[in-house]
Amino acid sequence: MSDQPPHDDSSFDEIIAAETDRDPDLAVIEAGSRTLRTQGGPPEADVPARPKDPEIDKALREVETELATRWGETKLEPSVSRIAALMDLLGEPQRSYPSIHITGTNGKTSTARMIEALLGAFELRTGRYTSPHIQSITERISLNGAPLSAERFIETYHDIKPYIEMVDAQQEYRLSFFEVLTAMAYAAFADAPVDVAVVEVGMGGSWDATNVIDGDVAVVTPIDLDHTDRLGETPGAIAVEKAGIVKQDATVILAQQPVDAAQVLLKKAVEVDATVAREGLEFGVVSRQVAVGGQLVTLRGVGGEYDEVYLPLHGPYQAHNAAVALAAVEAFFGVGSQRPEPLDIDIVRKAFAAVSAPGRLEVVRRSPTLVLDAAHNPAGARATAEAVREAFDFSRLIGVVGASGDKNVRGLLEAFEPIFAEVVVTQNSSHRAMDADELAGIAVEVFGEDRVQVEPRLPDALEAAITLAEEEGEFTGGGVLVTGSVITVGEARLLLGRG
Repeated sequence: MSDQPPHDDSSFDEIIAAETDRDPDLAVIEAGSRTLRTQGGPPEADVPARPKDPEIDKALREVETELATRWGETKLEPSVSRIAALMDLLGEPQRSYPSIHITGTNGKTSTARMIEALLGAFELRTGRYTSPHIQSITERISLNGAPLSAERFIETYHDIKPYIEMVDAQQEYRLSFFEVLTAMAYAAFADAPVDVAVVEVGMGGSWDATNVIDGDVAVVTPIDLDHTDRLGETPGAIAVEKAGIVKQDATVILAQQPVDAAQVLLKKAVEVDATVAREGLEFGVVSRQVAVGGQLVTLRGVGGEYDEVYLPLHGPYQAHNAAVALAAVEAFFGVGSQRPEPLDIDIVRKAFAAVSAPGRLEVVRRSPTLVLDAAHNPAGARATAEAVREAFDFSRLIGVVGASGDKNVRGLLEAFEPIFAEVVVTQNSSHRAMDADELAGIAVEVFGEDRVQVEPRLPDALEAAITLAEEEGEFTGGGVLVTGSVITVGEARLLLGRG
């Protein structure tokens, strides 16, 4: 039995309901599966720059060029047959370490970084695989909290290249860009070696290239509408694909979900005899308050309460990501099943205090304050808008928006309309970018013509937005938020001298 004092579950549910705008339906959904309930950090890593050595930079560009000849991340053939064939040739490197597998719609990368920080603080060697990248492709594969070096990235690619070519020759379709990177990550983790891998899905779950692992812990961040043309048009339909990462006898950590998504996920847990921990029941955010540079939170884990945890990230959603990450690490260490006591509170505090999330409400300059956020769908934009209201006291906020053409751009703009005094629409360099004039047409319908400015070139858009933010004077609290796409944020970050 746990030495922790009993909790008043009814009061906890009330706190959870008050602390989030997400529908707390998991509190009223019951499943036939077991529930995970207790009985009774690596250094901060930023985004890497291009290699300073010209020869290494040239070699990295050659690898990037070869990868670019493959199917991009938006062109998919829903199957794991190719990646499975490659893993077989490589000797199944992904079987040589335990893993925590993360799916969901929003918050995956931030949650992965938090999980990585916690595991590292407990002196485990970690590997983290996330996507997309902000600036450098090497960001996607991290060892012990730091992106893979350019030299090691190049070496890993060339080590497995002969096997990639063998699979290409045997399959109807060549391995995709994402499949090759996934194989590189799994190979790099085995070579390191790591004690545990933290792996974020690219899209969906069942047929995602990452799904050749059997995650000891499966994490599902909040599911919302995104990639509806490939995953489904309701949260429940999307959850069918995402439930594919839940494996036999695993532990499933569920963030609060829409009812139909929760039903699908819990049903899958029953089918594979998985253990479930649900935000709002087994774990969650007890309290939170805004602090300088972030927030101070009290989290309830499956093993007890963790108070006065400083999180250097803004927004209620990051507190909920932290609760999910904490529960995942507790599950990995067996808290609530093999061991009743919670994790060491001092180590937990140290880990969370070191978490970074580039491109997630990241302040990159002052006077005026310029913030980068990679929100690219309506749910993410709503969460960002809420966090901006809470964390920043802007008297006048100018938006710079560059979005992808395959996203719900109207929904994204509508989420930001209440907080933007004006919006400068632009486009990034990706072939997926929505044309600035097309984006402007939608923006005019949402904001009105007098609040929309068009600057097709991102450098011009940044300059225009800064000028607009400064119109009321240097000390009036103007700000700029760059958003709409990870690519837009990454390019803005480079232009502003970060990384």
